[in-house]
Amino acid sequence: MPDPYDLIIIGAGPGGYVAAIRAAQLGMRTAVVEREHLGGICLNWGCIPTKALLRSADVFRLAFHAAEYGLVVQPPPSFDLAKIVARSREVSGRLNAGVGFLLKKNKVDVIFGEARLGGGGRVAVEATKKPAVAPQAPAPKGALGPGNYQAKNIILATGARPRILPGLEPDGRLVWTYFDALKPDPLPKSLLVVGAGAIGVEFASFFRTFGAAVTLVEALPEILPAEDREIAALARKSFEKQGIVVHIATRVSKLEKNANSVTATLTGVDGSTREIQAERILSAAGVVPNSEGLGLEELGVKIERGVIATDGFSRTNVDGVYAIGDVAGGPMLAHKAEHEGVICVEAIAGKNPHPLDKSRIPGCTYAHPQIASVGLTEQKAKDLGLKSRVGRFPLLANGKAIALGEPEGLIKTIFDDKTGRLLGAHLIGAEVTELVQGFVIATNLETTEEELIHSVFPHPTLSEAMHESVLDAFGRAIHI
Repeated sequence: MPDPYDLIIIGAGPGGYVAAIRAAQLGMRTAVVEREHLGGICLNWGCIPTKALLRSADVFRLAFHAAEYGLVVQPPPSFDLAKIVARSREVSGRLNAGVGFLLKKNKVDVIFGEARLGGGGRVAVEATKKPAVAPQAPAPKGALGPGNYQAKNIILATGARPRILPGLEPDGRLVWTYFDALKPDPLPKSLLVVGAGAIGVEFASFFRTFGAAVTLVEALPEILPAEDREIAALARKSFEKQGIVVHIATRVSKLEKNANSVTATLTGVDGSTREIQAERILSAAGVVPNSEGLGLEELGVKIERGVIATDGFSRTNVDGVYAIGDVAGGPMLAHKAEHEGVICVEAIAGKNPHPLDKSRIPGCTYAHPQIASVGLTEQKAKDLGLKSRVGRFPLLANGKAIALGEPEGLIKTIFDDKTGRLLGAHLIGAEVTELVQGFVIATNLETTEEELIHSVFPHPTLSEAMHESVLDAFGRAIHI
């Protein structure tokens, strides 16, 4: 057995590789075990390639509206789906190589294979079996292979995989997971998307932009159930305007596979049914943690409905064993995993970091229009018994949004009526996934309305709508 490490991290996704780099910065002898690809699902088959696809959709949409900007595009724009997909894969490949470079630069050992904990800091690594969902990448150059390893501390960062609904088991042809949707060949003429969270909404937006007839089905009473209800309703209205058919409070109760299509029976909460046919169906009903097959049950690690139970510093109930990212529960977001990884490593190193406050983690959806949020929704504030002030400012009244030709959207802010503290912010419209960080900083600093009102926002910018929303919450909006 090689000399023991200070830290072994199982999984090289956003949480795992960031934790490994931070550990190396703090002088720990560190290794990361990865079974499929550096960067994890997010970089290779999730966050990054979907954003590359959606960028192509944005450019295509703009090209169709070129005349509105005084431009002439002749003949009408068309697209090459193979090149769109190839570009997204190239973007992921570039970043995958970048993760390998960063790990090497920081002298982090990469062990390629599947890990299982044996107790007492032992980690047995076997050759990777055929992945169940995502294609496996070749082992990084210089990576260590299967064997027995030892560490003082172990962090589990094994991520999550698509949730499989009974009756909607993916087959890679007619029934898709998001892995299949990332490389469609050919583009389906019609697509049924089951699940209207961020993943489902983003793919619905992408395929609709390129001409597919898209139907979006959500079992809950509104799409984007994690978002503020007002913002989610505006998003649904926009999607329907684009031609996406949306069914809320509806589930797929039956699915029949045909030669090159599926027939789905949709059942509403009132018991009503309807049949629809589509060439493909995308199951986007969330994800489940990868907590199986790691030897955790034998070690006595507490697991609740597949999620590894942890405290604010990512400690499990077993000394020396930690968990971060999706496998440690929601919100299942890459940036949450990264921050968790840093906190966890700094706690191991005795740096006394602040525990993770999940209420200050932003969420982003990169459809058209974009949606972003941080903090409490209006309803959640009411449920907590907080009296709040709510501000709203439409992008229709923002000069930069009008100049961009993107006047559709709303900035909504929620303040504690008693203290003036910013409780939450909810945005829909152009580039709001870039704007939300301003509100993230404000919530982290426990900023009040007075500080935001007295801040000078540049003109002309979309961010001015953020300022106006704050002003509106206190009856001081200028431009509405």
